[in-house]
Amino acid sequence: MAQQPEAGRRAPLNRERVLRAAIALADDGGIESLSMRKLAQELGVVPMALYKHVPNKEQLLDGMVDTVVARIDLPASGSGWKDVVRGRVLSARRVLLRHRWAAQVIESRTGPTPAVLEYLDSMIGTFRDGGFSVDLTHHAMHAMGSRLLGFSQELFDDSGSGGPNGDPSDGPKSDPNGDPNGGVEALAAGAAMAARYPRIAELAAGATHDGTSVVGARRCDDQFEFEFALDLILDGLERLHRRGWTSTSPPGAAGA
Repeated sequence: MAQQPEAGRRAPLNRERVLRAAIALADDGGIESLSMRKLAQELGVVPMALYKHVPNKEQLLDGMVDTVVARIDLPASGSGWKDVVRGRVLSARRVLLRHRWAAQVIESRTGPTPAVLEYLDSMIGTFRDGGFSVDLTHHAMHAMGSRLLGFSQELFDDSGSGGPNGDPSDGPKSDPNGDPNGGVEALAAGAAMAARYPRIAELAAGATHDGTSVVGARRCDDQFEFEFALDLILDGLERLHRRGWTSTSPPGAAGA
């Protein structure tokens, strides 16, 4: 019996298969490497075949976001609001760390996609079911910001190389072009930065983001910093909730 042609054995093209392939391409090469033509080649079809399932690139990206967000763990049953929120946020972070392009795409959307809306609605429900007022829930969602989806933007990065945009406490770096003065120049730039911004240099010298500890400081890495900030926010919200805080409370009452 003659073998079935390759095309006949190929799984039928559908939206789920298109989105899975697009996510895999973005995982491998970054979101910038993804194009409809490259996706069609990966699936072994002509580009026009994709448009039946994803009419354009923007809808492809929307679908990719929804597929990724749908992988965030559901709320743990029987847990209090604080544990549920913390668990889901950290689950979201694990998901986005597996798909590092996703945060950029989520931020680029002109509006929340259906899965993101469902996730946010569920989070709001967690606060409300935990006894939060609509007022405090509103401000909680603002305070949580992008952390609800497992990522955050830092004020500054102290993990870079020496020089004007790097860690002023770093030592000399070798010059990739073989310039024997390159390391000296980098050191001079770092010293100048430290002299002009001594408090930034002091802070940068106190901890690094590679998991090591400096000057007696505890380890400092992205995951630790994320959880540190998350717990600060959740603890603060818990305190406000217990006090029955509202946005019309007298100035300074939030910290009482």
